[in-house]
Amino acid sequence: MQPLGFSTGALAKGDFRAGLAMQRAFGLGAIELSALRSDELLPLMDALPGLDLHGFHYISLHAPSRLDGLDELDLVSVLKDVPMQWPIIVHPELIGTPAHWRFLGRRLCLENMDQRKPTGRTMPEMCGLFDQLPDASFCFDIGHARQVDPTMGVAISLLLRFRDRLRQVHISEVDPWGRHIPISFAALCAFQLVAKWIPESCPVILESVVSPEKIQHEIETATKALNRHLGPKDFSIGALNEIPASR
Repeated sequence: MQPLGFSTGALAKGDFRAGLAMQRAFGLGAIELSALRSDELLPLMDALPGLDLHGFHYISLHAPSRLDGLDELDLVSVLKDVPMQWPIIVHPELIGTPAHWRFLGRRLCLENMDQRKPTGRTMPEMCGLFDQLPDASFCFDIGHARQVDPTMGVAISLLLRFRDRLRQVHISEVDPWGRHIPISFAALCAFQLVAKWIPESCPVILESVVSPEKIQHEIETATKALNRHLGPKDFSIGALNEIPASR
């Protein structure tokens, strides 16, 4: 079964302990510990030695998306203490000096970006980054790719070009303002177009911002969206009422 779980930041913004606790009831095998804001990183790193992660077979850590109060070397210095087996998800625009990051090797997991960002949005832009960081791995954000190109051409090109680097998938719907929202029926159908290029063993992290009572529904929707054995024809019109529309 494909390892699947949530980003702690999607369920409990800024409170990784609450985000962790909310997932335990669902028996999820994967988790992403989020420090998306720079002031969340040090508290998370300080808590790691005592954090109960029993039952999670796949764990990653999402680095801050901006360098508020940090410089690039400060950030890298902190991230070097992340457990060796965990991927570290990093937004490409943070990498001003690639040489500072190379020692992380495959642990450095670069994520493709949405249309607001200055780089990392398309296959050629990601190629330039991987040329400078040849050992880095890839976090494919399917919602970002759809926002950049609703035809899913960008998504397919990213998966085909970087399939050997693929280490994690982010799934959610991403609205025009870059917000991660629940997966709509339209997004589910779009994601189905590329599901066959995502290995069934690749861990999937949901970034949809949902309330606790919607967690199970979002898990089921994401599972359908990435099921390579299904397609839009397999979903009834009734699904339009079961899956929230895009906001």
